[in-house]
Amino acid sequence: MKAFAPPVSVPPQPAHRDTPPAAARRAPRKRAGAYLPYALIAPTVVAIAAVFVWPLVKTVIMSFQDVGRRELWTGQAAEWVGFEQFTNILGDGEFWDVVWRTVLFMVACVVTTMGVGLLLAQAMQRMSTWIRLALTAALVAAWAMPLLVATSIFRWFADSDYGVVNMVLTKYLGLDFRGHNWWLDSKQGFLIIAAVVIWGAIPFVTITLYAALTQVPRELEEAAALDGAGALGVFRYVTWPVIKPVFQMVATLSVIWDFNVFGQVFLMRGNEPEPEYSLLGIYSFEKAFESNSFSQGAAIALITVLLLSGVAVYYLRQLLKIGEVE
Repeated sequence: MKAFAPPVSVPPQPAHRDTPPAAARRAPRKRAGAYLPYALIAPTVVAIAAVFVWPLVKTVIMSFQDVGRRELWTGQAAEWVGFEQFTNILGDGEFWDVVWRTVLFMVACVVTTMGVGLLLAQAMQRMSTWIRLALTAALVAAWAMPLLVATSIFRWFADSDYGVVNMVLTKYLGLDFRGHNWWLDSKQGFLIIAAVVIWGAIPFVTITLYAALTQVPRELEEAAALDGAGALGVFRYVTWPVIKPVFQMVATLSVIWDFNVFGQVFLMRGNEPEPEYSLLGIYSFEKAFESNSFSQGAAIALITVLLLSGVAVYYLRQLLKIGEVE
């Protein structure tokens, strides 16, 4: 009988020294691909730096110098004056009058814009599809209208001789507004300017809030109504918690935009606003280009940025919160 020999195990042969492992072959390709996202966003970063960062840096530098027309046109080195521009501005009573006027104007515009926008957004929920589409198209058209055209229309509305506002108040409401000049009293004039600002801001607010309202679960609203909650109760306890982050974000953007109003005032007053119509943007422009004190204009612009920095931080926090919820 033949004896069977035990099987002999053959050890695995090592790979050839000249053939690198697959991971080693892929490593250079991975390292090269890791830099691709940075290369793709590099043009955007450069454009943002050129459009926003560099002008901000120049504004900061100019605010600590004494830059006049000679230094601006000839390129001559400006004298460094430290915080002199800031102390002169902050110690000027006219500056604080302009700040308070700007704050009051901003608050009135933002409150009215958010209130009207929210009401229109809720009304859009109850409209038929065709009416809602027509209203949306009208809102987008109003939003897309150039500022120069909008201000021209509102100037015609408030014209003392041929204005629609005076005609309506006189003919249909029985008030004597024939030949009434709305610009003699700055309070009345700011009503017309605020109307332009609010009219241009309502479309964005309305469409954004309507999009937020579509995220409110209908079954929750119906359940709250069946439990005896009225319209205000349903809005307070069901609708508002859902749309609150979007409402706060839009309101914050409105604060930033309305605090920096410039074109509406400048165009409505024929490119020469009176002192009583001076807001922070107008005040900075006048100091820089009419008084030829570009450093003072830069300092006022920088103070405006610092005043709005808290609002900007709040806006970024709201964006982060919305991202965490999603």
